[in-house]
Amino acid sequence: MLTNDTYTSPAVTPPLQLKRRLLTADITAGSFKNFVEQVFWLSEHKKSSYVCFANVHMLVEAYKDRDFNNILNNADVATPDGGPLSKLMKMLYGQQQDRVAGMDLLPALLQQAAARGKSVYFYGSTDDVLEAVVETAKKKHPKLKIAGYYSPPFRKLTYIEDTAIVNMINDANPDLVFVALGCPKQERWMAEHKGKVNACMLGVGQAYMTFAGLEKRLPKWARDLSLEWVYRLWQEPKRLWKRYLVTNSLFVALALKLVVQRMVGKSSVQESITG
Repeated sequence: MLTNDTYTSPAVTPPLQLKRRLLTADITAGSFKNFVEQVFWLSEHKKSSYVCFANVHMLVEAYKDRDFNNILNNADVATPDGGPLSKLMKMLYGQQQDRVAGMDLLPALLQQAAARGKSVYFYGSTDDVLEAVVETAKKKHPKLKIAGYYSPPFRKLTYIEDTAIVNMINDANPDLVFVALGCPKQERWMAEHKGKVNACMLGVGQAYMTFAGLEKRLPKWARDLSLEWVYRLWQEPKRLWKRYLVTNSLFVALALKLVVQRMVGKSSVQESITG
């Protein structure tokens, strides 16, 4: 966790400039600290931007869905949220890669927002969850500027409703907008609203729940072993069993293929510099 005395003014050039290809997705590479700095760099240098937190499920969805793949690859930042992604990046590219999970980055960003005088907005989830998130944020960071929060209807919004929401967020003038609508809905929402919402948007998903203490996280040793999906499956077996059975199996097969090709020199891994 970063502390208040780690604050430095955002650099002229972005702290993170490298993306690495995993399957069909371009995932941003760098240290956890530099991901924090990159978010604040975006908030100061780009009028509108968005950040995706890529785990195995998102990577496989992008592999199967070209439109969603474009959304992920057009993100200003796509963090290696899942342990398997950071491990695969190290195996393919030979360099250590921190895991940058939304559940870890959200509290770090709130801490730094309070230290830097930046404002935040919470969008998505339910009213009860949002109230718990705001209460927790105020308790942990009394100096944090909370520009607002809003729980949208759980249905497709009309053009008038959507415009009103965009205006409401922009009128609040936040630096960061945390979005919790679930994958892939939140990523599609951010992509559709890039250029409309004047802030850095971050699709943090379940991070609201763990930050507010409404849902427990596994111990660090279990997270390091990439066992969080087992815990989620235990919590919601009826909803998630098929997703994990199909998604995880496909990811393992595709990842093994990449590693084998890399070992025998038949594939060329790709890196790109972000602009």
